[in-house]
Amino acid sequence: MTEKIPIGAKTFLYPMPTVLVGADVEGEPNYLTVAYCGIIHAVPPMISIALGKPHYTNIGIKQNMSFSVNIPSAEMVEVTDYCGIVSGRRIDKNGLFTSFYGRTKTAPMIEECPLNLECTVRQILDFDGTNEIFIGEIVEAYSRDEYLTNNLPDIEKINPICFSMHDNRYFSLGSYIGKAWQIGRDYKKP
Repeated sequence: MTEKIPIGAKTFLYPMPTVLVGADVEGEPNYLTVAYCGIIHAVPPMISIALGKPHYTNIGIKQNMSFSVNIPSAEMVEVTDYCGIVSGRRIDKNGLFTSFYGRTKTAPMIEECPLNLECTVRQILDFDGTNEIFIGEIVEAYSRDEYLTNNLPDIEKINPICFSMHDNRYFSLGSYIGKAWQIGRDYKKP
């Protein structure tokens, strides 16, 4: 076995999710592609997103204290990437999708995405770095029956986009390998 070598303290968490964050900015829906996103709490359900401080979307999140996290399918990779390339300050991204609203009335969500999480801001964190971290409570989730199995989101049906940050590549999911909290029950140390 070869010796492990240090490769630097960076955000090497693989894979990263690829989501579209939605916020009303000046009364209009805007969407931004984000990979720095993760679940941080189960009850109440909470999620974090880290957005670069200059992003246009941040303005709307702070104005309304709400945002959405939309999970695009791999079939949406081109439009999803486009939303991360262009700024809502210059390009109206609202016309790229069919927007809808839920309980908050201020967090636009994308009809074309298989899964949508509607959030209210619980806290905004700033660690004096490049990002602002928005902690949101998920107040509702939305999907269509075609993406559910036993009334729960089905990852294979959703077919989310996975991201590799440091080489800037997108992937789709691989194969099912086992049931969590089950497959390890028969493990025996070699």
